[in-house]
Amino acid sequence: MEALFERSKQKINSVPVTFVRSMMDKIHWEERLTGIRGARGVGKTTLLLQYMKLNLPRNHTAIYLSLDNIWFNEHRLYEFTDMFVKRGGKYLFLDEVHKYPDWSQEIKNIYDDFPELKIVFTGSSLLEILNARADLSRRAIVYEMQGFSFREYLNRNLKTDFPVVSLDDILTSHNQLTERIISHVKVFEHFHNYLRNGYYPFYNEAPSLYYHKINEIVNMTIDIELPLLRGVDIAYVSKIKQLLQIISESVPFIPNVTKLSERIGISRKSLLFYLSGLEESHLIIQLHKDARGISKLQKPDRIYLENTNLMYA
Repeated sequence: MEALFERSKQKINSVPVTFVRSMMDKIHWEERLTGIRGARGVGKTTLLLQYMKLNLPRNHTAIYLSLDNIWFNEHRLYEFTDMFVKRGGKYLFLDEVHKYPDWSQEIKNIYDDFPELKIVFTGSSLLEILNARADLSRRAIVYEMQGFSFREYLNRNLKTDFPVVSLDDILTSHNQLTERIISHVKVFEHFHNYLRNGYYPFYNEAPSLYYHKINEIVNMTIDIELPLLRGVDIAYVSKIKQLLQIISESVPFIPNVTKLSERIGISRKSLLFYLSGLEESHLIIQLHKDARGISKLQKPDRIYLENTNLMYA
């Protein structure tokens, strides 16, 4: 247990806080149970650690745990939490919950049995709260985290401080907003860079490896998360990758579902199910002419990659 506290301390101390995502202010951290979903690489772990570093005491009352830690191969989360609370623990930050067996049931039990504890957890964008066996939907407030917006990209890379702008402000004050922005930056120059390498926060860590890391994200999402969280047969993983490759070569992709299913060698129903999984994984976006009553088995009219960095990768 002491090793987990030491690892948490190291992670918190090493996280940079020179740039903090605007989502930090959108989350109601004071709630007893908070969830953050998002695709791999968008910065969920960094957000947790930054919040802890900036807002919580550096003592035994708060801890960060990644639930893919080998310690949890032999121990239960509930067991740890019981000891943690007895030692004065008040804030429990859980990362990668989808990698922990029966995570939803155990978090529900912790929520019910330790009312003095505040819990924040993160997981894959495929994480289901409503349909989880323990049904955390009545207990947890869940947020969806995206990659960098263009505004955040500018703020981090150019050290600017452009605030969030509402749609109403854009509609009523677009001239003033435009003048203020272009007086500080050459928008089109930087927008071109944003389209190529501005979506995932880890670009600045190793620019030369950026596209390699994006491909790793795609592979891990398809190879691991879709089979684990959507029950996709491992035998069809190569078919899903083939499908994503076809989409990426022609964006916007106008799908002929019958011909595409024949080309890949799967049924129409399976094809639509895989497209739904890719969208939930934040790898593609499906557009429908009639957005009302969309089901997972409804043919999309257009398919786009979820962000342009995927195309360049």
